Amino acid sequence: MEAPTTLSLPWKTRIFLSLFNTVTYAATRPDGTVNRRLLNFFDFRIPPESKPINGVKTYDVVVDPTRNLWFRVFVPTEDAIEDVPLIFYFHGGGFAFLAPNVKHYDVVCRRMARKVAAVVVSVDYRLAPEYRYPVQHDDCFEVMKFVDVEENRLKWLPENVNVSRCFLAGDSAGGNIAHHLAQRACEFNFQLLKVTFSFSMIDLTINIRCDLSHSE
Repeated sequence: MEAPTTLSLPWKTRIFLSLFNTVTYAATRPDGTVNRRLLNFFDFRIPPESKPINGVKTYDVVVDPTRNLWFRVFVPTEDAIEDVPLIFYFHGGGFAFLAPNVKHYDVVCRRMARKVAAVVVSVDYRLAPEYRYPVQHDDCFEVMKFVDVEENRLKWLPENVNVSRCFLAGDSAGGNIAHHLAQRACEFNFQLLKVTFSFSMIDLTINIRCDLSHSE
């Protein structure tokens, strides 16, 4: 049996995370609100790329424009695998910061899709304090229900993805979302999705050992 794949972050991403943590502290006001105008100076966003970068192509899917609810899909293109798992990824940021198209999360999910050989759906949820709990959890669950519809799956996901091999993952606040949505998934009657495993990361700077081929 092959050893599990080890994922680690590039040093540039680690430096970016450290700097961004400093900025988020500076942008948080004493009353708990967030100075988003200040954040915009440091919030580097990356558009989707249909041409593969590092063996992965990306595109965005809008679920509900009235809520600005959308997700980014990361599709590995180097290896022709017939049966690839689906990973829902929920970003961290204390429920108040960041998004799937922020540079370092684009790098993380792209790397995960390539190294694990899985389709990654990175969810953008509405942020606190403008939108209070449980909006963040509900938005992410709505994306799962959206993908569970056969018409949406055929339209927006690659043909070789197996949604019955579904995994939930996230870091920091996203890890909290992954944990609670795994429990909600057990109580919900999905038609296509089958959540087989969830894993949470406290800190993205640690190594992640993933072996999705022996999860069931």
